[in-house]
Amino acid sequence: MTNLNIFTEKLRLSGLRPTRQRIKICEVLFTPEKTFHFTIDDLAKIIEEKLSEKISLATVYNTVHAFKKKGYLKEISINSDKSYFDTNITEHHHFFDEDTNELIDCGVDEIDSVNIKKNITGKKIKSVEVLIKVATDNQNQN
Repeated sequence: MTNLNIFTEKLRLSGLRPTRQRIKICEVLFTPEKTFHFTIDDLAKIIEEKLSEKISLATVYNTVHAFKKKGYLKEISINSDKSYFDTNITEHHHFFDEDTNELIDCGVDEIDSVNIKKNITGKKIKSVEVLIKVATDNQNQN
């Protein structure tokens, strides 16, 4: 199956028509050898720089959210107004560098298991993913 066929199938399964712009979004998201993190704005800039293609933020936003809903992307909320998306959909943790606004993968084997002491009635824990925020320690700088 060619990349074009794979992208078309992903779009259709996500409830989206496979337009030229959406296929360009797929090209950036699903062909790199290495997974990566991005914001909607980051992705729009990457598409414009790498593919010389200007795609409306609304199209990028709607496509990314449709992929997230289908399970092709993972959303990591940093705070109430900042979210990153991850092309690595396996269970793993993250460091967030507040100085550089960079999201860095941290494997499940790099953090001891988390002991959850509270249970929510009628709910089952689906997964545990830790977000560790880091910043420069100004006290140790000379």
